[in-house]
Amino acid sequence: MSNIRFQALQTVLTRTIPEIKAPAVKISDYYGANVFDKKKMREYLSKEAYQSIIDSIDKGETVEREMADQVASAMKAWALSKEATHYTHWFQPLTGTTAEKHDAFFEPTADGAIEKFSGDALAQQEPDASSFPNGGIRNTFEARGYTAWDPSSPAFIMGRTLCIPTVFVSYTGEALDYKVPLLKALHALDKAAVDVCQYFDKSVEKVNASLGIEQEYFLVDLALYNARPDLYLTGRTLFGHESAKNQQLEDHYFGSIPSRVYAFMQDFEAEALLLGIPLKTRHNEVAPSQFECAPIYEEINLAIDHNQLLMDIMDRVGKRHNLKVLLHEKPFAGVNGSGKHNNWSMITNTGKNLLSPGKTPKSNLMFLTFFVNTIKAVYDHADMLRASIASVNNDHRLGANEAPPAIISIFLGSQLSEVLDEIETSRISKKAKEDSMLWQGIPKIPQILQDNTDRNRTSPFAFTGNKFELRAVGSSANSANPMTILNLIVADQLKKFKVDVDKLLKKGEKKDVALLTIIKRYIKETKSIRFEGNGYSDEWEKEAASRGLANIKTTPRALDALVTEKAENIFESTGVFSKREAHARHDILLEDFYKKLQIEARVIGDLVNTSILPAAINYQSKLVENVRGLKEIGLDEGIYSTQIDIIKKLAEHINFIKTNVDQMVEERKKANVIEDTRDKAIAYDEKVKTFFDPIRYHVDKLEQLVDDQLWPLPKFREMLFIK
Repeated sequence: MSNIRFQALQTVLTRTIPEIKAPAVKISDYYGANVFDKKKMREYLSKEAYQSIIDSIDKGETVEREMADQVASAMKAWALSKEATHYTHWFQPLTGTTAEKHDAFFEPTADGAIEKFSGDALAQQEPDASSFPNGGIRNTFEARGYTAWDPSSPAFIMGRTLCIPTVFVSYTGEALDYKVPLLKALHALDKAAVDVCQYFDKSVEKVNASLGIEQEYFLVDLALYNARPDLYLTGRTLFGHESAKNQQLEDHYFGSIPSRVYAFMQDFEAEALLLGIPLKTRHNEVAPSQFECAPIYEEINLAIDHNQLLMDIMDRVGKRHNLKVLLHEKPFAGVNGSGKHNNWSMITNTGKNLLSPGKTPKSNLMFLTFFVNTIKAVYDHADMLRASIASVNNDHRLGANEAPPAIISIFLGSQLSEVLDEIETSRISKKAKEDSMLWQGIPKIPQILQDNTDRNRTSPFAFTGNKFELRAVGSSANSANPMTILNLIVADQLKKFKVDVDKLLKKGEKKDVALLTIIKRYIKETKSIRFEGNGYSDEWEKEAASRGLANIKTTPRALDALVTEKAENIFESTGVFSKREAHARHDILLEDFYKKLQIEARVIGDLVNTSILPAAINYQSKLVENVRGLKEIGLDEGIYSTQIDIIKKLAEHINFIKTNVDQMVEERKKANVIEDTRDKAIAYDEKVKTFFDPIRYHVDKLEQLVDDQLWPLPKFREMLFIK
């Protein structure tokens, strides 16, 4: 056995499981202990300062600088009581991860030193903007950018640092992060949804989008991870023969959690709960070494902040347990990949879930209004929603047997589908009273009950009782991107709905009749996007094409939807992106796509030339020596014909691999000189990437021939099982 593999496996076998002690017996006793939440604000702030923060959170009002000084002083006092020594503006640049620059509270004085933290330091800081992805918005010599405090997401303590959630913008005001457009989209949805709610309930003054994010992930031992250059550098195994036993027995899903994993889960959950992340669920997922955790629903901005923080916590805690958390959408071939299911709904300030069916015709009309408008938004802007979940990692997953296809469709469940069909074909009774049936020959809507819809794992966008579940988001993604798009297209659609309804009202139609008339029209217009069947089937691809639904399977083509005239119009009308910002993000996402393929191509070349082919040639040489020895002692050729056959097969695979790696390198060089970002991304996708699978296939064949003792890297199958 090669030394690196032997050492890794020996290390794995000697791991011990640490004892995990929770901060307290009851979660409620320590939940949110490291968060400067409303309870602590009341304790540390004056009434005026506290109300200023609440008004900022609830109404979007600006916190005056005098109040900011009070908040900063209170935050500092609380942070020092928790033994914090530094503070940082915690933000989400367009890298997809989080960023932070720590500054000490400490400042020297003539007499010694003091701990200082001002309202200015709380409200705004100046990180280098040019060193983050900016899509041409900032030049290298124009480094200035600003982070600005987001009061709606509470500050928290990580280690001994006070972390303040912030937005990140350029010197000229363009958004350089995921949070700014999300907040703008949420504001647009709030305004549009409140306007529509006024048809039904005058007491509704605010609508918040709600989100619950299910997070899937893999775990591998840190020694095995470090011994695999491909996994270490790209997040996935570029080579690896499938395990004889993987997920085919379906015995891992919801099975007993391995002891070592259970200790890790307890540890990272305690860290997350201290930070106010309301984790509720944990379980084994389908693939070996794949798991999932899920929180309770939160306001969407906070839910996304918490998910970004959660991924960081999981990685940090994993290292304490000598485990590596893999958030790549497809780290291993032959087993399910990982997603991040985004469960989305809209909640009013009166506590009403706008996607929850009610018990009266009036409340169900309200439900149908928001339900059908969401369907219409996705129907009209399916291309933008598809673009929002596009990435080089997710391209491996979408359309495989564990994820929705790249075709955007909507699953409603049989009962709701039947109701919409009946509404479409029914006759509206213009003489009906408000509390009576509004159609002839249609069942009463109160029969629609929460959770009476089945679950469809193959649907990218499914209604599940009182929410829509966007299942197509990748496990490593920042959910702010798809949630920005979803909220802004729904906001735009609700604005259009109100215009359509108001036109009928001006013509003298009764309100309910006007609402139903437009709803009925939308149901008819969007029927083609509703699909109840198996999204994995070849038949669905053909049927989707006949319905006019797009099936864009790769990222560079999918991202085109972000820079169309239609996209620019909706971005401008909702105020979420300027044209310059939209095009900058398009370039950034394309760059991310081809750079990751560039890294993978380089790793494939390096591993083939430095590890895989030398091992195969070494084994081939041993076989040649074996054949020569058998021939020299006079044995008949038939005795060693198997060895000769293996030598020939090895030569075929070695030659194919070497030839194709050389050709891949040449295609990479050609792609690298292309200046246009989109053309370069397409060249990597359609030229360079096409070599990956053939090379991988022949390496797999080599692995089946080469003596196990000579293989240089830990096996794919050895990484799949954690005891």
